Amino acid sequence: MKKGGLLTIWLLILMCLLASPLFSQQTSETTNFQSIVLDSFDNPDENQWIVRGSKFINADYVSDQGLVDSELVKAWPDALYRDPPEGQDVRSLGIHAAFDRMGYNYLEIIPAKTDDSGNLVSNPIRIPGKVQTMDMWVWGSNRDFYIEAQLRDYRGIVHTVQFGNIDFRGWHNIRMTVPTSIPQDVVYVPQEKGLELVKLVLWTRPDERVNEFYVYLDQLKCFTNTFRDPFDGERLADPAYVKQLWSEGK
Repeated sequence: MKKGGLLTIWLLILMCLLASPLFSQQTSETTNFQSIVLDSFDNPDENQWIVRGSKFINADYVSDQGLVDSELVKAWPDALYRDPPEGQDVRSLGIHAAFDRMGYNYLEIIPAKTDDSGNLVSNPIRIPGKVQTMDMWVWGSNRDFYIEAQLRDYRGIVHTVQFGNIDFRGWHNIRMTVPTSIPQDVVYVPQEKGLELVKLVLWTRPDERVNEFYVYLDQLKCFTNTFRDPFDGERLADPAYVKQLWSEGK
């Protein structure tokens, strides 16, 4: 056999050996994935939401404060509970609106809190861990609308991620994957730099009717990796603890 043929055989053997489990090196990242409910919309005292409309929102559906008609109503998807657990007050966020003309109209659905003056102001929801996906239940009336989420990273940059269409009848679960291009950690301590949900935005498409409609939202959740690699002195990477520590020394 020619030398070229022998060399080829030896190269094939070597490649097989390197590919075997004996020679291969596998690395794995420790994870602790959890499904966490960001808001169940069941308790109006814990989490508040406001809804604002774009330019052509119908004035009949807007309050004196400029807010679109919305309320935590006693409605929910049967997929969650056929009958709610005894003593549990189950609700969803209901939105009642209309626009004066067709087009790319939108509703901003904003997590809020009451400030010292008694006004409702934006209060982004902090998402724990390193989030992979988000989902929620939506009741649609088969109109060609769609929902997106606006997520803010640690640099203050807001990213828009599509949740998807709601052109269906009744309750459906819609889901989105958070792109890996959105940074959620850094190489420096503290490394975890979680995201904030700034708002949800419901859009109408130009060829869809926009007269009186209802939309309901329930069980806003995230699937996130909450694992933190432990190290000696990790409490000194907690900004809240460091702030307390230094204030005690003064």
